[in-house]
Amino acid sequence: MAVVICSSNYLVQFPFNYFQLNEIITWGAFTYPVSFFITELANRFFGKKFARKVVFAGFLTGLILSFILSLQEFIVSRIVIGSGIAFLAAQLLDIKVFDFLRNKSWFIPPLISSLLCSLLDTILFFSIAFYGTDINWITLALGDFTVKLLVDFVMLLPFRLAISKYKVI
Repeated sequence: MAVVICSSNYLVQFPFNYFQLNEIITWGAFTYPVSFFITELANRFFGKKFARKVVFAGFLTGLILSFILSLQEFIVSRIVIGSGIAFLAAQLLDIKVFDFLRNKSWFIPPLISSLLCSLLDTILFFSIAFYGTDINWITLALGDFTVKLLVDFVMLLPFRLAISKYKVI
């Protein structure tokens, strides 16, 4: 979890320079949704208490490492703070929504919880990290959210493979 957080905090600074999407998407949009996959697998296999432990351990480790790496730049510090707040809010909501939907068809809990939490995360992160800067953060947020939705759908396949191979609670 900490690796996903640190990677995403670092990669959000770099535009995705392909297909003329450099004004819309950053590389961080591709890595961050994996955090929901990790949380949802922890929740599915070990329950919501264990998933909370994973979230808090990843949050603390990722936040500390990201903050240490960002001390030299103000905007990067805002990215770390925005990331921390957005991560914690979205992941804790993910646990609640996933657990609430646990007994639905296999794809409903991860899909619905990831979609809702990706939206919350995007709004919180981009408004905290980039509000009041010269960065076109609303466009970046829309692009980021679109990529998160695509990654959320793609992550359904490894989720299905994982739960079909191992016993879940």
